[in-house]
Amino acid sequence: MMAPAAGYLIIAALAAGGAAFMVEDRLVMLILAAMAGSLLVLALVMKLVERRQKRQDSMIHQQISTFVANDASPSFTTDADGEIGYQNRAAIDRFGTRSKQSLTHALSEVFANPGAVLTRLQARAGALGAAREDLVTRRGHVRLSVHQIGERDFLWRLEDMAERPTGGRGAESISLPMLTVSKTGTILFMNEALRRITGERMRSLDRIFSELPIRSGEEHEIATPDGSLRCLVVEIEGRGGRNEIYLLPSSQGRGLTHDPASFDSLPVSLLRLDGGGRILAANRAARALLGKLPDDATMSSLFEGLGRPISDWVADAIAGRAERRPEVLRAHRGEREVFLQITLNRVVEEGRPGLVAVLSDATQLKTLEAQFVQSQKMQAIGQLAGGVAHDFNNLLTAISGHCDLLMLRHDKGDPDYADLDQISQNANRAASLVGQLLAFSRKQTLKLQSLDLRDTLSDLTHLLNRLVGEKVLLSLSHASDLRVIRADKRQLEQVIMNLVVNARDAMPEGGEIKIESQNMVLEEDLTRDRANVPKGEYVEVKVTDEGTGIAPDKLAKIFEPFFTTKRTGEGTGLGLSTAYGIIKQTGGYIFCDSVLGSGSCFTILLPAHDHVVEAVEESVKPMPLQELPENDRTATVLLVEDEAPVRAFASRALKLRGYTVFEAENAEEALEILEDPELQVDVFVTDVIMPGLDGPTWVGQALEARPGTKVVFMSGYAEDVFRDGRPPIDGSSFLPKPFSLSELTATVQNQLSS
Repeated sequence: MMAPAAGYLIIAALAAGGAAFMVEDRLVMLILAAMAGSLLVLALVMKLVERRQKRQDSMIHQQISTFVANDASPSFTTDADGEIGYQNRAAIDRFGTRSKQSLTHALSEVFANPGAVLTRLQARAGALGAAREDLVTRRGHVRLSVHQIGERDFLWRLEDMAERPTGGRGAESISLPMLTVSKTGTILFMNEALRRITGERMRSLDRIFSELPIRSGEEHEIATPDGSLRCLVVEIEGRGGRNEIYLLPSSQGRGLTHDPASFDSLPVSLLRLDGGGRILAANRAARALLGKLPDDATMSSLFEGLGRPISDWVADAIAGRAERRPEVLRAHRGEREVFLQITLNRVVEEGRPGLVAVLSDATQLKTLEAQFVQSQKMQAIGQLAGGVAHDFNNLLTAISGHCDLLMLRHDKGDPDYADLDQISQNANRAASLVGQLLAFSRKQTLKLQSLDLRDTLSDLTHLLNRLVGEKVLLSLSHASDLRVIRADKRQLEQVIMNLVVNARDAMPEGGEIKIESQNMVLEEDLTRDRANVPKGEYVEVKVTDEGTGIAPDKLAKIFEPFFTTKRTGEGTGLGLSTAYGIIKQTGGYIFCDSVLGSGSCFTILLPAHDHVVEAVEESVKPMPLQELPENDRTATVLLVEDEAPVRAFASRALKLRGYTVFEAENAEEALEILEDPELQVDVFVTDVIMPGLDGPTWVGQALEARPGTKVVFMSGYAEDVFRDGRPPIDGSSFLPKPFSLSELTATVQNQLSS
């Protein structure tokens, strides 16, 4: 059949051709004839495309039919309306062959209301390419999956799930009576063993149990055609509100009869305990979880980590004083640490109280919990580091600034000059330490540029050789075709120096430190040390030493702030955390491999880039104090700073250079000053974060009435305090704290002259 669009085009072409013969104007006739020819050609092209598409679809269907023909699971192909086009042998054997049969009709005997399920899955497959859903049916669990074929067709597959019984067929093979129940008490499934006891398929729990709610681990009476029967009931919480209930029948008039076969075949890990907490029996699932147990094993000898003696917990459970809530305990299985979630249930066996312990593996859950707690801790420390750095930067600005003011009044030969110089140098060292905090919290400002690591490391070699000393040999090896990376050169040098210094300290008797770099291509995503490295091209840098190595229990903590393997007073614990922060902020990854007694290898992966010629923005280089030029005319500065010591220093520094300075404690006071129309202000020097209006907000308001005024932002936070990492005012500059007198005045001078 011709495609509707192609048919419409042919009709339009014929109409245009007919009209061409009916007009008398020769030009119009030629135009109509040309239109008719173009439409006809377009219709023929569409027809050819349609035929080609049909041939491709037919080939795809033929390939799929061959692929699923011998599949043991029923498979179908349908169009967008759900009409079956092909079904394999398994589908024909199960559902029969009917012409023009819909998939909804075929699956109606499998589960109720298949139309809604098929519509939902087909919509998801149309959006994602494939979809699947696990369903509970009268015959057990099934998985229905669908894949989109071409633009309008779909491949369906119905798979029976031979899984652990939640009403599935696997439960029929268990001799132990069991059922699956919903939150509302509706019975979703009963296996054959339970149906033989009750005599029929029950629909609700109250038809079986005379006393509700069910108390897991205790005996209950169930109704049978021959009268009531006492059973030990174990209830296991399942997914989606479906719980599994297992019954261990007991003899009439006696306590619980222990059936070793039934107990051992339970798919749930169970321990039987006496009143003293000694383990009497462990079923197959528990033995697989705990390994071989000694004959005299007790709960106290196997588990720990409750926070109180295990024997007290067992005694409370025997006496009925303990809540039946699970506890997570730690068990040692060889060298591997296993976390188990354990629930103790009190039972009475032959007139004596005992316990049934239900165990489930919580190792993965505990690992995820530890990772979550670790990430929260690192985030909290990062926020704390950023806040502390901001406050320290304000203090250091005031200290170094007032020190600069004093040094202006003393010559180098003055006895007090040396003391002032020591104060200044120690303030700079403190500023460097604060910079490490910012690097760890990833709140520093990185000036990214294209770097060739061969040149960067070669320039750094002479400094590294001085750092390692005479006992240590430093060797560098680079690939000849090493790719370019984008990084902050100064920060990357700090990372390499930190790693080399750590390697030197790990080799007190001397040795060799190797720095190697090469290109690396990851064909697939790499998952390592809780990090996911996407596939792509990288530059790999390795720093290897022959030192003492790092103990395995400390290896996972080395990038944490303030954690150090050195003795007290020998390290701050910020070196590796700083390196980690810099590498992560650069977009790279850092890993450590270490063997105790043999050395360590730190591996850095940085994304590779193509060679890019770019202009590197030169930072403001302040001139020495005595060489700062005097202004030709007096400029007016509006200084806005909420920290009084910083404001006092900055005001005096600017006034010493001939500027007229108006001071404001906050943005609101600054806007009040600017209400005077006679006041001419040449530059705003303002803090970014202040109580009330912040710097960018009040400056934006002020520039509406005073366009063209120069702006200098200053902050104890890094430049990414702005939303996109750049100052929001065009032409403004950023001055990070702590800054010196010369840096402040040079920045203002550069803004005024720009």
